[in-house]
Amino acid sequence: MNRTKLLLTQSKKRILILDGAMGTMIQRYKLTEEDFRTPELKDYPKPLKGNNDLLSLSRPDIIKAIHAAYLEVGADIIETNTFSGTTIAQADYGLERLAYQINFQSAKIAKEVALEYSQKTPDKPRFVAGAVGPTNRTASISPDVNDPGYRAVSFDDLALAYKEQVEGLLDGGSDIILVETIFDTLNAKAAIYAIQEVFEERGLPIDPLEGGIPVMISGTITDASGRTLSGQTTEAFLISVSHIPLFSIGLNCALGAKELRPYLKVLSENAPFNISAYPNAGLPNEFGQYDQDSEEMSIQVEEFLKDGLINILGGCCGTTPDHIAALAKTAAKYSPRKLEFVNESDD
Repeated sequence: MNRTKLLLTQSKKRILILDGAMGTMIQRYKLTEEDFRTPELKDYPKPLKGNNDLLSLSRPDIIKAIHAAYLEVGADIIETNTFSGTTIAQADYGLERLAYQINFQSAKIAKEVALEYSQKTPDKPRFVAGAVGPTNRTASISPDVNDPGYRAVSFDDLALAYKEQVEGLLDGGSDIILVETIFDTLNAKAAIYAIQEVFEERGLPIDPLEGGIPVMISGTITDASGRTLSGQTTEAFLISVSHIPLFSIGLNCALGAKELRPYLKVLSENAPFNISAYPNAGLPNEFGQYDQDSEEMSIQVEEFLKDGLINILGGCCGTTPDHIAALAKTAAKYSPRKLEFVNESDD
């Protein structure tokens, strides 16, 4: 059974568990500037500390250990360390030239660990989601309040950057492409356009039911208004990205589980796809830290598990393997949201 078919079959049987925060785990290592420098970048003039994606090249041992920690506690899907893996995001460090390499190596590291754990638990295969972040620019909103018509990036620029990222993620072995933390749907549409272009060039069907690489989309509701940063309601966001057959659509980041529930309900009632959710560990405190422990988060998440709203569950900012372990334990008690995604004959 190929990887896509295997994933579709598993998604029908149970709620799949996504991993938790990469950045939160990296912070635990108390890394220095030297940790972010490969031999090639030893004398690079700009500071590189904080460029977490670069650690896939400079400290792959750390990234591998983080992936393993999440797989150890029950994650079915791990995300590549590529949230800022586009030329656009890497431009902050002057490292656009490393974008493809970052994505390729990040996917390769994740795939090696995923296959290792799949061999340990053949009845619970593990998968790699190639993470495609939102970039640090928005195609819909001007960054200059004095010039509302100005845009810091164009659709074509975004599509080109995303295309290179997707190519690296696929070449490195990603089983899924995950466009995540979407605050501007136009950015996401550029990513979808790039994905379609890469798939077409490689002769891959866009529909996972036809054997294509599954595509996950995850948006971000920025406040209690229930809208994305670019002003869309949850339902409008769904409509905007539903022009391709997705493996899943969902929400992550910005809010905790309690605050996310009503918007997941909107998706669940309207989407013909699997629903994913990976909220933050509550809301940040005055110091920007996340205080919600694994037990409290699990209790809040259980409310939308009881309602049968989701198919894929994980954690975003502030979550750790402890959180994912608790979520996996809770999710095991419930069935996934009903969706005729895989034919009975495929089981």
